[in-house]
Amino acid sequence: MPVPSRGECTRDVLGARRRRPRDGAAHERVSDGPNVSLFSHERWLTSMAPPMIRPVIPCAYLRVFRPLDTFTEAERGHWERYIVSGGSRPPSRPIYRERSQVGGGLIGLIATDDDGEQADVRLVDGRHYVCPWRTRLRVLASILSLRESAPFEMVDALVPDTEARRAARELARMKRREPSAVPSMLQSPWHVPVRWFVLVDGEERRLVEDGSGDYRLFYWTPIGVARRRAERALQALRRSDLSPVAGLVRDLGRWLSSFNPHSMVELDYASVSGLFTWDELDNDHSGREIQEAISVVEGGGEMARAVDLYQVVAARWAEARSKESLN
Repeated sequence: MPVPSRGECTRDVLGARRRRPRDGAAHERVSDGPNVSLFSHERWLTSMAPPMIRPVIPCAYLRVFRPLDTFTEAERGHWERYIVSGGSRPPSRPIYRERSQVGGGLIGLIATDDDGEQADVRLVDGRHYVCPWRTRLRVLASILSLRESAPFEMVDALVPDTEARRAARELARMKRREPSAVPSMLQSPWHVPVRWFVLVDGEERRLVEDGSGDYRLFYWTPIGVARRRAERALQALRRSDLSPVAGLVRDLGRWLSSFNPHSMVELDYASVSGLFTWDELDNDHSGREIQEAISVVEGGGEMARAVDLYQVVAARWAEARSKESLN
């Protein structure tokens, strides 16, 4: 299966020691892949932006890329012009609020400026795939989700009620205008959520080197395959002692069902890759290990073996997340 090579530069946020591959060690370089060009949010922020606005929080992404030729005529025209223009515009200098607070002394969360719809783009074997950012939609949904999940005593401090109601009203208007609108990407700071690996397997894993000598790990998977894996994992988890996890996997499957069946799923370590050395990335086979754990549960094998496989992946990402508290 053809996959997009990755050429963005990444910032080593924590100054992790980068180690070159050992002589003879197998790894992929950008030049070895198919003829691929791409425009991505992180590429602009890291390789073209001044240091003052480079990202300081490493994030991983789960993106759904839709083939350009499956969009409606109006949307396709917009993205064709976007691609011809070279992708996302370079970020402008930060604009700070003249007033940092809203009524009642609470911090306003929803910005009023809109930079316009942008996207990540992949070109694979002559076919363009587009993942719209839908930034406004993601921000509104995140505000409401944070208010629902925050501890009761901190709710109003984190998400003021006025901001939550404003976000709910705007999100409802967006849904009325475009009932099928859903975010095309999920973002996770400091780590890759273990449940994301339910969607991928080892043969779709790619570890690539960019022009600056940094490395990046990602998976590129057909959405139909990812959905079948989510359903398979859901059935296996429901029959096991891990049924509480099933709800998270079910939500992933529902999210994927919203997209065109010819889409592709990309699980991208992105700047989270910078938290690891090359050896650590080379030894990271989280996708394969989670699939093996699911197979053990599905086949009625020893749960201890499935738990061990899960714990290997969970421990890897628990260590990565521990660095968040240091920053």
